[in-house]
Amino acid sequence: MELCGSGRLLLFLCVLRFVAAAAQRSVVSTVGSTAELSCIYTSAEKFILNNLRVYWQIEGGSNTCLVVHTFNSGNENDSESCADFKNRTRLFHDKLENGIFSLLLLNVSLRDARTYRCIVQKKDPVFKVIHDANVALKVAANNSLPVLSGPERIHTNIGEDMTFSCNYSQGYPEPNVYWINRTDNSSLRPSSLNITQDADGTYRVFSTLKIKATSTVKIECIIENELLQQNLTVLYLEDLTNSNSTKSGRLNLSEPGAQAGSVIAIAIVLVTLVVLTCWLWKRKSFRQNSYADVQQNEGGTQYNTTI
Repeated sequence: MELCGSGRLLLFLCVLRFVAAAAQRSVVSTVGSTAELSCIYTSAEKFILNNLRVYWQIEGGSNTCLVVHTFNSGNENDSESCADFKNRTRLFHDKLENGIFSLLLLNVSLRDARTYRCIVQKKDPVFKVIHDANVALKVAANNSLPVLSGPERIHTNIGEDMTFSCNYSQGYPEPNVYWINRTDNSSLRPSSLNITQDADGTYRVFSTLKIKATSTVKIECIIENELLQQNLTVLYLEDLTNSNSTKSGRLNLSEPGAQAGSVIAIAIVLVTLVVLTCWLWKRKSFRQNSYADVQQNEGGTQYNTTI
């Protein structure tokens, strides 16, 4: 039984290592950003750069575009790189001796979504391969915000048809589209959904929804980018029981960057409180110093102390 338990534990650890290694071999980047393709070889001693060769190339690439970046015996040779990658790749020169051969790919585009191979050779006494690793680069795009439009009529009566449209463009990969009724959090089936791919490879969405008007209309259009694990949400809100109410739309981004505005606002409030506290403390100290100038003598009279 103990051997069986140990075997299961060993299998579990192997699975964990495999999952961790697989995660390290996949990188997600966005269009226009800089991607770091990881290639790390751990060694007890530092490498001598003149005895190293580092080749970055496209795994299974064609003869017209194979070499991405070359480092040969302390020198880089950009002439061997194919035209798609010229002046767009960098190595961490200050980290090469420590076995970090990772590559920076600048200004990422959709066509960069490929599998890259890192080959490291060491001279001892002839050049031999000491490290060989693949990194899959996945590229995503979310370059625009969805637009949600409601009924064209100024006033809508309860029970009448309401038609909404949701537009989105410049997304990649192909997004998922959801309509949600936020009054009861139920999913709604779109009346139409048209997803097309533009010439640059990004996707465009046009979807419509038709519902019966209720006292409170609270409709959301959600654009989901699975690769980025990101949702773009637009909300339409209208109260039909209040003739003076106005239609409103709100955009929510379920990503870390979307919360930056809130963080900045909180920081401003905290800084303001600190400044106000310091000002009040200085004012109090000034008053205490002023009061100290007025002292009573033994007879009970007061005199001003000259400093």
